[in-house]
Amino acid sequence: MNSFADTQIRKADHLRICLDEQVQCRDVTNGLEHYRFVHNCLPDLDRDDINLSTSFLGKKLGAPILISSMTGGTEIAKQINQRLATIAQHYKLAMGVGSQRVAVENPQVADTFAMRAIAPDAVLFANLGAVQLNYRYGIDECLRVIEQLEADALILHLNPLQECVQTKGDTNFRGLLEKIAGLCDKLSVPVIVKEVGNGISAPIAQKLIAAGVAAIDVAGAGGTSWAKVESERATDDKQRRLGATFADWGIPTAECIVAVRSISPDVPLIASGGLRNGLEIAKTIALGADLAGLAFPFLQAANESEEAAHALADVLIAEITTVLFCTGNATLADLKRSGTLKAV
Repeated sequence: MNSFADTQIRKADHLRICLDEQVQCRDVTNGLEHYRFVHNCLPDLDRDDINLSTSFLGKKLGAPILISSMTGGTEIAKQINQRLATIAQHYKLAMGVGSQRVAVENPQVADTFAMRAIAPDAVLFANLGAVQLNYRYGIDECLRVIEQLEADALILHLNPLQECVQTKGDTNFRGLLEKIAGLCDKLSVPVIVKEVGNGISAPIAQKLIAAGVAAIDVAGAGGTSWAKVESERATDDKQRRLGATFADWGIPTAECIVAVRSISPDVPLIASGGLRNGLEIAKTIALGADLAGLAFPFLQAANESEEAAHALADVLIAEITTVLFCTGNATLADLKRSGTLKAV
């Protein structure tokens, strides 16, 4: 297992690279441009009556927005998480934190993740890499990160491509499904499984659901490319080339949503991967997602200031509301049933 110092350096590198380098997918998109809403020029609605509230895993939210898992483990990351937790509390949004492995290795940095005091009413998701279950992690470590955050659920993220490109990455994924199933059976909080930007296919989703996973975050291609991120920080030419070759690898987010919904109409579903505005959030909801996760836009805003993060959340909510108003739907459930999103 890498040392705490190595993990903390990697956390700092990831944050810097995501903010300063061009690591967004270039040749693959989230796929949402292939869909368009049918405009309703005579909505039988008062815009003030539109209700964006929803529930996810039994928790109430003010809007279908997840501040996706990003960071932790450093002082800069702590400030970003604190700003984001303030936003989650104010707007009643869900929020995930970055991988808490660094806090397992050194509990002294656990406060960079511990956001419950700032967001007492928000829905908070703890986070660990699923592959760590093959590197001496088990239920004790999962319970520790849940306790650190006082989390409502645990995210286990899947990142085989990132680990392949990362110098000295953890690449033993053998037998993980069985270990995930064991955690689902033993933990008292729901387990969410997500990718990190390369997507979850229908067959894999079906296996995860059968294993007892409570929700799926498809985290499709079209946003930040973690192959590019790891290529930027690679220490040898082979790893840099791997990152460049696989920079646009993955299943677009829209395809993931449709595919997962085709095999399970009911599994709680998060759409993330390259979402940049409220119109795209609304498209994912109309396609069948329950929540939409954004990382990079919130990271940029929170790195700038708490005010910028507030402004982002405010405009996202306004954009979603505008979609509902201009399609004649008063609620998210109405939008899902309306059939107003068409493939083009």
